[in-house]
Amino acid sequence: MKDALFILLLLISLNSKSQALQGMEIGFDGFFGASNLGSSFGIGPKLGLMLNENLIVGPSFRIQQTTSNYLGINTSRRVFGGGAFIHGRIVGSGKTHVYGGAEFELLKSPFNYITYQQLTSKKWAPTLFLCGGVKLDLAKSFSLTAGLYYDIINANNSPFRSAYAIKLKNEQGQIVKILPIIYRLSLIIRLFESEYTAEMNEE
Repeated sequence: MKDALFILLLLISLNSKSQALQGMEIGFDGFFGASNLGSSFGIGPKLGLMLNENLIVGPSFRIQQTTSNYLGINTSRRVFGGGAFIHGRIVGSGKTHVYGGAEFELLKSPFNYITYQQLTSKKWAPTLFLCGGVKLDLAKSFSLTAGLYYDIINANNSPFRSAYAIKLKNEQGQIVKILPIIYRLSLIIRLFESEYTAEMNEE
């Protein structure tokens, strides 16, 4: 929770120092993960406030449907919650740009993906992803992002566990460790931007 408070205080501090909002955008990231024990899919909207052409902050929300069939028992759960994010962008000369940042979310996830048991307490799962990737401008108001996200908290009841992408194996081919890394694609819709920011993006 200390990490969450740090992120939120940082966002508030940056926003208070901003003299004028340079633009606003809304993003939607889709999520899907599956294994032989179940699957999970959902969507996460984000409202981005452009403090300048390189810095975007704002709140995020998430709703996700998760199913499992552990030991032949089929269960279904709905995960929801919200948080905040901060992204820094290096604006390139063309349509492709680089971004990095951090995203915190607190999600109500009443299921332990290590023991595959329903939780009776501590049902909220904190996630804190450090992220990086590329942003591709498709049109004047539409962009796509693709990136890697590493969860430094890696809670046992994180609903993203079914989508962890990188598995480390020993010499016998057995999985010895799964890194808390996911891939994420997002669609970004620009709502408005200042004249100065628009000129910078067109150059």
